[in-house]
Amino acid sequence: MKALSLTSRISLLFAGAASLVLLITGFFLTQGVEAHFKEEDRHELHGKLELIQNLFKHAYRQNKLELLPQRLDDALVGHPGLAVVVTDATGGVWFATSGADFPRALLQACQTRSKGCAPGTLQEWMQAGKSYRSMAETISAGSDTSHTVVVAQDIQHHERFISKFESVLAIAITLAAFATASLGWIATRWGLSPLRQVTNMVAGISAERLSDRLPTTGLPPELKPLAAAFNAMLTRLDDAFRRLSEFSANIAHELRTPISNLMTQTQVALSSARGKDEYKEILYSSLEEYERMAQMVGDMLYLAQTDNRLITPGVEKVNLANEIQGLFDYFEAWAEERAVSLTQTGSAAVSGDRLMLRRALSNLISNAIRHTPPGQTVRVFLHSDADKAILSVENPGLEIPQAHLPRLFDRFYRVDPSRQRKGDGAGLGLAIVKSIVSAHGGTISASSTNEATRFQITLPAAS
Repeated sequence: MKALSLTSRISLLFAGAASLVLLITGFFLTQGVEAHFKEEDRHELHGKLELIQNLFKHAYRQNKLELLPQRLDDALVGHPGLAVVVTDATGGVWFATSGADFPRALLQACQTRSKGCAPGTLQEWMQAGKSYRSMAETISAGSDTSHTVVVAQDIQHHERFISKFESVLAIAITLAAFATASLGWIATRWGLSPLRQVTNMVAGISAERLSDRLPTTGLPPELKPLAAAFNAMLTRLDDAFRRLSEFSANIAHELRTPISNLMTQTQVALSSARGKDEYKEILYSSLEEYERMAQMVGDMLYLAQTDNRLITPGVEKVNLANEIQGLFDYFEAWAEERAVSLTQTGSAAVSGDRLMLRRALSNLISNAIRHTPPGQTVRVFLHSDADKAILSVENPGLEIPQAHLPRLFDRFYRVDPSRQRKGDGAGLGLAIVKSIVSAHGGTISASSTNEATRFQITLPAAS
């Protein structure tokens, strides 16, 4: 089933809401009209009862009760639809207008003043297919004999008016619903025109146009957050595409060098006959290139696994001070060769995978030794703060510009040639450190001054 468009939905919602409001309004209008007619009939019937009561009193005073029927006929001339019945104390009909055909049960109820026909109560009933409203009153003026007067009004003209009123109201509500739906469709389509413009702009953005941005000026306030969020997404995508492009170029560059070396060595080896020792030397040189490529491929595979959460860190208590001391012993010969000393202060313990954390610390310490001038010291600081363990690796050297610091953990990223020496690696070490720290729920940051460069890791402390 095809979903309705947003314009159609809003138009139907407008029409439904307008119809509901009009129906409720029509209901109260109908109730008001009926109440008005009812009150008008009550006033009319009450006036006729007062008129008849005054005629009775006047006849009793003049002792001319036998002339009262004629006077009643004269008084009721010109009141079509009005019926009057007067009964005596025995229940017999003493006077009745022409066509007055009251139900016997109603007359008896009024005669006995039962609850259904109490004086001043407005009654509604039907007789011979006609609807009536009636009111009764007991009259005793100057005589022991009492009479019961019942006055009824034909209300068919009211019912016809209300029926026609309801028909006209129904037609008006239907037309109003269609008009509201049409106007709602026009208003919604006009109101959603900025959204269509944004949609057209978005449709024109491709991988080659990720630098384009949606204009935020002139947009309605409701669409500005959407445009801002979409622009932020484009910025992230543009950055991701750029890094992917750089990543592909760097992979090609990093693999091209060892492959070129292997091809050159192989061509040299095949160019002329050589001795056993010479072939062995060429093979050793080729093995170094193979090991370099294997290390690069292994690091890239490791990063891909951590990015896709295919490697789950183990959970054990790791004493960072012991791990760092073990790494100092491992790098001791290399550090002495470069005339770099290693120091460590403080202690901290975390919960995690010991081998993964050891690899991250090894990459940081080797990176620090590599960039420390001879005669200087690499310092490692450990500190526990509440539920966090903080580890800092600091080495003196050239200051890294602030613009490069956020990208130090990108794959194959180089600050500049002055900080890169031949054989320093493929540039994946810091990226692996960040992936390991993130897998353990921690963070890593870098800062640099004229005096030293510091990498700081924050990890959840061991409980």
